[in-house]
Amino acid sequence: MGSMFRSEEVSLVQLFLPTAAAYTCVSQLGERGLVEFRDLNASVSAFQRRFVGDVRRCEELEKTFTFLQEEVRRAGLALPPPEAGLPAPPPRDLLRVQEEAGRLAQELRDVRGNEQALRAQLHRLQLRAAVLGRGASLAATSSDGPSERTPLIQPPKGPHQDLRVKASLPPG
Repeated sequence: MGSMFRSEEVSLVQLFLPTAAAYTCVSQLGERGLVEFRDLNASVSAFQRRFVGDVRRCEELEKTFTFLQEEVRRAGLALPPPEAGLPAPPPRDLLRVQEEAGRLAQELRDVRGNEQALRAQLHRLQLRAAVLGRGASLAATSSDGPSERTPLIQPPKGPHQDLRVKASLPPG
């Protein structure tokens, strides 16, 4: 047992785990918080590692959760604090959680896009209503002035004002 001035006794061990049991073993060790992992493949690039697909999937899931959390905050709702000591979900449940979170995020993106489209349409309709209201008020105040049926250009006055051209087709 450690004291205030010394750390606890530490042992360096190396585990060899079968691939099928690696997730469960690592998650249980990590939940206990008593293990520190060291990377023994530091010379291998991140793209050549065995579980790089799983790590990318977790990063995408983290981005999705961050987006969902921001949308909840934007809606003015508060999320309850996370429960302490939640176990890591099994891989099949993780896939289900990923699909559900992706579906919810897509629905929220669709709702946000629809909201923006509706706001733009509302703005256009408000502008049209304002223009129509303004035009109606102008028509009501200027009833003694020219109306819609009064021609803007007056016909010419003079000796040829009643001349009309008759167009007729020759007999066929």
